[in-house]
Amino acid sequence: MSSLAERVRIATRCSPLALWQSNHVADLIRAAVPGCQVELVEVSTQGDQDRSSALASMGGQGVFTREVQAAVLDGRADIAVHSLKDLPTVPIDGLTLAAVPKRASALDALIFPDDDDDDDDDDGYATISGGATVVSLLASLPEGAKVGTGSPRRQAQLLHYREDLQVVQIRGNVETRLAKLDAGEYDAIVLAEAGLTRLGFQDRISMLLTPPVMYGAVGQGAIGIECRLDDEVTRATLAGISDPDDFAATAAERSLMRELKAGCHAPVGTQTMRTEQGLKLYGVVLSLDGRVRIAAKETGDPAEPEQLGKRVAYLLCQDGAEALLAPSE
Repeated sequence: MSSLAERVRIATRCSPLALWQSNHVADLIRAAVPGCQVELVEVSTQGDQDRSSALASMGGQGVFTREVQAAVLDGRADIAVHSLKDLPTVPIDGLTLAAVPKRASALDALIFPDDDDDDDDDDGYATISGGATVVSLLASLPEGAKVGTGSPRRQAQLLHYREDLQVVQIRGNVETRLAKLDAGEYDAIVLAEAGLTRLGFQDRISMLLTPPVMYGAVGQGAIGIECRLDDEVTRATLAGISDPDDFAATAAERSLMRELKAGCHAPVGTQTMRTEQGLKLYGVVLSLDGRVRIAAKETGDPAEPEQLGKRVAYLLCQDGAEALLAPSE
């Protein structure tokens, strides 16, 4: 049996959210392995260095992960902590996804500009949970409203329900995006509920966008932790902080994405849930303009999540998903 690590160096991006996640992982390790020394190794990624270009123009996949992974491969760090939705589904030689701690919300949130004069916080919007209610609230946005998001998945799903919306690019960390919104550059923006909550901005949420209106990204709300494939001590240490149910759920989602040969910025949404029958996986694929939407669902054995993902991907492809995901000429 492998012993547990006495020291763990965490490679992480430098953004506030990335640092929150890495410090959270550090706390989990310290709680699971008393006396373990944990330190952060901050790394700047391509996505951090270029905050104006569209992610797709930088290659899409790996723009927030490559440099962090390199720090583990070259020995500067022992583990890499990622927002799992940013981690490409095709593994890197020499690394393994060793742990997924307890997952936070996988939902997206619609945010309206802050109104400092509205002490009663009575702007007609509310945090909600029903899909039909979301549609009616989205309908309250003015004709041609400008909604900021850097995600083709969010763009496609918003346009599927409101084709008149102007869904425009927005980049930067959470604080930067909120500042742009409050400065009047957008009528609304969409961000992940998990990131907002982790950074203490949950009060900025105007409404939650729930399925079937908005399906989350593959791995959304989850933290993925990689280590070297041959590092048995670190792998044993990380096993103690991984959540088996969330590891299985995200494995199913990532398998679906991998089978579709779609990047982590493709217009693909998912939702997983445990039921009495097993693990249920929903998947949707859309055209970028939102006019075409293909959906599929399947229930499978939680012990075989990758097979479940492959089956849902097969169903989506049977209905034409591959054509929607094919690169445009």
